[in-house]
Amino acid sequence: MNWFHIDKDGEFCLTLHIQPGAKKSGVAGLHGEALKIRLAAPPVNGKANAALLAFVAKILDIPKSAVSLKSGQSSRQKVVRVEGVDVARLLALAT
Repeated sequence: MNWFHIDKDGEFCLTLHIQPGAKKSGVAGLHGEALKIRLAAPPVNGKANAALLAFVAKILDIPKSAVSLKSGQSSRQKVVRVEGVDVARLLALAT
């Protein structure tokens, strides 16, 4: 499995490893079979999840409504569903 894939429902998904509470939000490269993302938001009351979805939408240049959390609500390991994403832009994230 790669850090981005099409799941059994035909949805385009990203497997992410999240580091909340970082000084600055950004992509930190690969972490095993997940893309590591550092988030400036704290892991309190869903703030990190909301910040993650907004961050993913921003870096992929897609609307926030096109990004949703599929699994990992309270975990560092998350699967995020995205719609209307350019695969070339995704590939550029991990480099």
